[in-house]
Amino acid sequence: MGVLPLLAAALAAAAAPPDPTPALAAAPPDPTPALAAAPPDPSPGLAAAPPDPFPGLAASAYLVERDRRELWGRRPDAPLPPASLTKVMTALVLLEGGWDARAWVTVSPGAARATGTRIRLRAGERIAAGDALVATLVGSANDACLALAEHAAGSAGAFVERMNRRAAELGLAATRFQNPCGHDGPGHVSSARDLARLARAALARPELRWLFGVERAEVATRGGRRIEVVNGNALLGRLRGARGVKSGFTPGAGKCVIALAERDGTEVLLVLLGAPERWWSAAGLVERAFTEAPGGG
Repeated sequence: MGVLPLLAAALAAAAAPPDPTPALAAAPPDPTPALAAAPPDPSPGLAAAPPDPFPGLAASAYLVERDRRELWGRRPDAPLPPASLTKVMTALVLLEGGWDARAWVTVSPGAARATGTRIRLRAGERIAAGDALVATLVGSANDACLALAEHAAGSAGAFVERMNRRAAELGLAATRFQNPCGHDGPGHVSSARDLARLARAALARPELRWLFGVERAEVATRGGRRIEVVNGNALLGRLRGARGVKSGFTPGAGKCVIALAERDGTEVLLVLLGAPERWWSAAGLVERAFTEAPGGG
């Protein structure tokens, strides 16, 4: 299915009731053995530095929020490579800048040569902006991402300036982008706390909130070439209430994820950076956050 029917259904889908998907069939061992013995310190003075009661959790940094309140974290303000979590800002800037999903995007030779995850777009091919956005967010395709940035701003560099300007407006103090797609590079960094704030801004747009939860889709070029894209977020369809948001990996960043889950009106948002066992770690933290939530579970 092309993106136009998908986006037409986005507003309705965004308001749909939580997916009753069962929780992960084979729950892993608690990622942090000290979990039960080290409950979070309720001291209000920790608001700027949430407690880290999970010393066994393998992650460079993380942050867990429940209904916008920080529960736990480790190095939440440390500037670290964000990998493809970058694309959340790319999508937000695109949709805030005179977005037209029906506009035709011509793939440049540079975009066609993009490295990493891609859908093998060819130089000179044309693809609807909406389909390119689906490929960028669902398939994490760097060629589609770069083509969109060039189309929107004339060059990748000009688009990155827009990204950094928006980051400043959102108060993302530890964030600086050097490219629109998340490649490792000097100075291309963000933090767990900044990424949580960025995710909240993106989730406020119903079309993005819906797209973050799409597990697979089909996009098409103007020439009729049809390409299936599959979401790399392993929590979707496995962790009860999972709604997105974005996963990523580069050699410099390691395995990363922004995860959102909703159950019975309670939302848990998690950012994990540099987490070798990100899916088990993410599932364990989200489940614990719902257990801690009044009425959650």
